[in-house]
Amino acid sequence: MAKEISALVKLQIEGGKASPAPPVGTALGPHGIAIMDFVKEYNARTADKSGEVIPVEITIFKDRTFTFITKTSPASEYIKKAANISKGSPVPHINKVGTIKKSDLLAIAKEKMDELNAHDIDSAARMIQGTARSMGIDVIEG
Repeated sequence: MAKEISALVKLQIEGGKASPAPPVGTALGPHGIAIMDFVKEYNARTADKSGEVIPVEITIFKDRTFTFITKTSPASEYIKKAANISKGSPVPHINKVGTIKKSDLLAIAKEKMDELNAHDIDSAARMIQGTARSMGIDVIEG
């Protein structure tokens, strides 16, 4: 018999650097699970991705146990790395902050393909291009 689910919590935490401080503690504390157990397991699973923001989906059960799934970094993180910038433009349609190559766009789309709502790599690349456009980043041929 399957366990009854109490809550589903989604967080974005830097890989290998989770701590019981907010946002982890404030998100998990009200559900009564052992925060340090989550922190230790998350840091062990994401130690190789230190410095990257890793989304995590935590399923909390009625008996206060939990399981979690780590996802790939958000597309914006990949785009910022490819464009070598620290953040997107506050006014993306006027101020452009960088450029990325079409080949970088395809590489990001291949990495994110499992998590995108796309049937093929071209539509996934268009989704990533839209994210880049909304960050003030132009896509150039190459």
